[in-house]
Amino acid sequence: MGDRRALETQLAVVAGFENPQARLEQYPTPPDIAAHVVHFADLQGDVDGRTVVDLGTGTGMLALGAALRGPRRVVGVELDAAALDTARDNERRVGTTTPIHWIRGDATRSPLCVHSDGNSETTVLMNPPFGAQNGRRGADRGFLRTASELADVSYSIHNQGSRQFVESFAADEGGEVTHAFGATLTLDRQFDFHEQETRDLDTEVFRIRWT
Repeated sequence: MGDRRALETQLAVVAGFENPQARLEQYPTPPDIAAHVVHFADLQGDVDGRTVVDLGTGTGMLALGAALRGPRRVVGVELDAAALDTARDNERRVGTTTPIHWIRGDATRSPLCVHSDGNSETTVLMNPPFGAQNGRRGADRGFLRTASELADVSYSIHNQGSRQFVESFAADEGGEVTHAFGATLTLDRQFDFHEQETRDLDTEVFRIRWT
């Protein structure tokens, strides 16, 4: 098992979105947060030897972080074809030898059919949209539903104050929040409506065990 700081350094080469789309809430997951989530998942035994699925992978940050920690395979699902092209370029930059499958599709209607077997269980990692844009309220609900269908365990990043919603949703789908911790995402200015060059966004990360 590697060091979290070393993982963050490896992920620093991952490029972000060339033309981010506000309607898809395409904000890159910073390397420090990705390293934190992946390292924590690895400590829980949720990466090594498993199938890891990154829903809404964007340019591949979480998927590539997981790929550096010895999973059986990694799958990145993303709706935006341009982002997937960047993810493939990032795979070459990072240099991981883990098999990674980049799939274009809607993470809320996942085209995947992943079954756990005696050799590998499934972990979902994701930084879903928070529903900040008009008409997108509750956008993370669909991602959680897909995670409940695919995974034995999932890790997801949500807006601060989401704990009650996430715990209630998990309970309704036969899951349980086993761990939760705060994380601050430092985001650079990407869209015209952003007034600051950088913004710190307080978030919460949840580990859910699905049954």
